[in-house]
Amino acid sequence: MASSFLNIMCTCLVIFLVATNTCVVEAGRQFKVGDHLGWHEPVPSNAVFYIQWAERNRFQVGDSLMFEYQNDSVLSVEKTDYLNCNASNPITAFDNGKSIMNLDRPGPFYFISGIEDHCTNGQKLLVEVMSQHPIPKSSPSPSISHPPQGSSEMSPSLSPYASDDSLGDSTSVSSSLVLGPVPMGSLVTFVIVLMLEH
Repeated sequence: MASSFLNIMCTCLVIFLVATNTCVVEAGRQFKVGDHLGWHEPVPSNAVFYIQWAERNRFQVGDSLMFEYQNDSVLSVEKTDYLNCNASNPITAFDNGKSIMNLDRPGPFYFISGIEDHCTNGQKLLVEVMSQHPIPKSSPSPSISHPPQGSSEMSPSLSPYASDDSLGDSTSVSSSLVLGPVPMGSLVTFVIVLMLEH
């Protein structure tokens, strides 16, 4: 009785681990627009502040933007309104001091300040959102490359693991093989089989 219960539990565990071990999708991140400076009119000498901030970050579907501001507003607008700093027809408008925008699709998102002249002075943001890509849990199998036919000499390696003669007299030769992690499902299956044999 206990043995069949253990078999059922082990089988369920293996199925669960195999089903959930194929890939992982990263959870969404929240970005504070402007980092510690928040959402404000940039100083005249730094009108490209928000352009540079967006270029330093990588946005994916599922991420969100948090705008923190005082005596200002955030408008989500169409591309032409972004380019012309037109605040008269926003898609959404916020003026509560702390607004969160969910990036729910790939493509561009356009934001401007609703305060007159702030947008023309650089308080506007274009965020390009990438599609969310699953991340494989195990790395691909290593491949072995063979030298071309007729070549008996080894060519220099551009590998980060290669030795560099400029660092001193290198007299040893080494090779390495980097293997990815063993999938968890295989490891658990192996352990369960060992347990069932006893």
